[in-house]
Amino acid sequence: MMSTNIIFPDWPAPPSVQAVITTRIGGVSECPYYSFNLATHVGDSEACVQRNRRLLSERLALPAEPQWLNQTHGIRIVPAQNDGVVRDADGSYSQHPNQICLVQTADCLPILLCNQEGSEVAALHAGWRGLAAGIVSEGVQRFSSAKLLAYLGPAISQSNFEVGVDVVRAFTEQAGNWESRQEIINCFQQKGPQHWLADLYALARLALKAAGVRLVYGGNYCTYSDSEHFFSFRRDGETGRIASLIWVE
Repeated sequence: MMSTNIIFPDWPAPPSVQAVITTRIGGVSECPYYSFNLATHVGDSEACVQRNRRLLSERLALPAEPQWLNQTHGIRIVPAQNDGVVRDADGSYSQHPNQICLVQTADCLPILLCNQEGSEVAALHAGWRGLAAGIVSEGVQRFSSAKLLAYLGPAISQSNFEVGVDVVRAFTEQAGNWESRQEIINCFQQKGPQHWLADLYALARLALKAAGVRLVYGGNYCTYSDSEHFFSFRRDGETGRIASLIWVE
């Protein structure tokens, strides 16, 4: 469900689990970061980013400083901490109350995870590189419980995500670890001899299924086509980032 400037994931997470996703609306940054950019690495004014982060904390009444990450398109996942240290990773997890897991995206797929008991959570930054390398499996392995729910946040849709054959091969090489090669191929639509349209949502669902996660929700947005609500690196190049947050109360 989307309010004016915040998305509240529509999924049956336990009451103890809080999850929110920002949009580009409601901040102080100027073009091309207009207006609720939360990333410090994209060229936006540091003062504007810090003001936006304060607004995020105030509007959501966050219980602590989120675990901000320096995302590298890898598969490293770290425990969320409240110490204010920015860590090099593409995901964080927590088994404790009031530790906020957060990832930033502008076309890549944010994946939020929780267990059915509502005591463990994780947030993953899943671009095509991370998905192909196994970030979903890495994230799921951080949970002590096998019964998990996943929410797929806003990402670029298949119709707007053109890739080369190298991307297709990066996934088909994982066929033995995931599902059949044909199921992976079905996540790509050939557009030309060396060009394909990739479905990040479908690839994530396959990876989650292979990791044992059957309850998967979301996957209903397109960051590229919805310029009113979302930043898109593929569309704009120089742009901001939204944030996807999850924590246990």
